[in-house]
Amino acid sequence: MTQLMKKKIFLFFLLLLFNAFCFAQKNHFAILRKQMVESQIKARGIKDIGILKVMQKVERHKFVPPPLEEYAYEDRPLPIGYGQTISQPYIVALMTQLLSPKPKDKVLEIGTGSGYQAAILAELVEKVYTIEIIPELAEVAKEKLKILGYENIFVKCGNGYLGWPEMAPFDGIIVTCSPKDVPQSLIEQLKEGGQIVIPVGKGLPQKLLVLYKKEGKIIKKYITDVLFVPMKH
Repeated sequence: MTQLMKKKIFLFFLLLLFNAFCFAQKNHFAILRKQMVESQIKARGIKDIGILKVMQKVERHKFVPPPLEEYAYEDRPLPIGYGQTISQPYIVALMTQLLSPKPKDKVLEIGTGSGYQAAILAELVEKVYTIEIIPELAEVAKEKLKILGYENIFVKCGNGYLGWPEMAPFDGIIVTCSPKDVPQSLIEQLKEGGQIVIPVGKGLPQKLLVLYKKEGKIIKKYITDVLFVPMKH
């Protein structure tokens, strides 16, 4: 057997081992995702079948820094750099359910972060417009979502307080950072009959609210206390 043939055989077996490792890792994360949905989300009252399926489908470990992948399906937020976090899985599911997303909806997200919440929404609605104020995070999220094949997510680096007036009105608006008060611009960019899901408050904890727009008026509903990073502008 020639030296070249031995090298080819070695590389072939190396490739087999690598593929086996990738398959085992993918299966490992799939099991963790299923456990996450059952114990953290479904068990706490999230009943929307579509949301449960999407939470099990979207690979959260791809939205955290590589050293933290193993912790991606735990019941907690994780740091993603620049003082920002990826939200706890249950909170992502809860806020998504409160938004009542429909297949033809156009949704605005304030606070792209890692892009995970945008990916969840993109599986449920027609278009997602998401704004991130930190340029580095906006660029990373945009590239990541493109690689993952999300063609219905549009990322912009900008001030979330201003919303995205050129693309308004929106069927729903979700805010993943906490302003002191609800920005008036977001209320103005919300469609009649739509809702805004937003944590509000300067101190800790903040109040998670749903704002419904009915006949031009805003109806507020308190959901629970939450912890989010402050909204920058």
